[in-house]
Amino acid sequence: MPLSWTRNGEVVELALGREPCNEIGLEMLGELERFLGELDVENTAALVIHSTVRGGFSAGANLRELYEGLVSRPVGEQAPEIADFIDRIHVVMDTLDMLPMTTIGVVHGVCFGGGFELALTCDVLVAERSARFCFPELRLGILPGFGGIPRLRRDVSNAVVRDLLLTGRSINAKKAIACGLVSQMVAPGEGLTAARAVATQATKFDRDALATTKRFMKPLPRADLDLEKQHFLRLAAKPALREALHKFVNSDDLRPYLP
Repeated sequence: MPLSWTRNGEVVELALGREPCNEIGLEMLGELERFLGELDVENTAALVIHSTVRGGFSAGANLRELYEGLVSRPVGEQAPEIADFIDRIHVVMDTLDMLPMTTIGVVHGVCFGGGFELALTCDVLVAERSARFCFPELRLGILPGFGGIPRLRRDVSNAVVRDLLLTGRSINAKKAIACGLVSQMVAPGEGLTAARAVATQATKFDRDALATTKRFMKPLPRADLDLEKQHFLRLAAKPALREALHKFVNSDDLRPYLP
């Protein structure tokens, strides 16, 4: 299964385990929806999201699945399946973002594109030294479509946002902590331990006070999220995306996610 979760008292741990690197497609989306549907929100003070896959947290959207959806339609025609997927993934990301509990993401290795957008829904990010963050979407002729730009702008300075979005370059954990993207940088293999310590701290607080504080300090950028979705769907219907994905799916590169 691409996802699994466990509970220890008031702390839930969600493990991403889809090989090769937790690509977010229909299967992962369905599992995230199932998880949120089964999460006992009232009795959970903290959620830890981490990856059990060696390659990293997540390489992003399932680009091969996206390509198959595009080639099934004439050039210039927007695939309704893609619009439906974007609507559903936005609901999932927004729900994770606004959960009335402390959410902690543990990042190692690749954290690119849609995976980066998933990480940005977390309240606190713990990065192992191997972590690399990147938004490579411009290379595909699109922009992030899972809510990444509004959430990144909420968390870091405009200079960091522009550098990541307009260059497509990745930054390492050291740079991520320097710019305020992550709160802790730890040694390889120590991320989950650090996240569990944060989660334990969250269980010590009054739940109403915790949820109220989170809503106040971390508002959902609703208007910008809706606008980003519109831009993504318009760009996704253009030939540039199809051409870039054709190169990607036919690549012999063993590490196609890296710039």
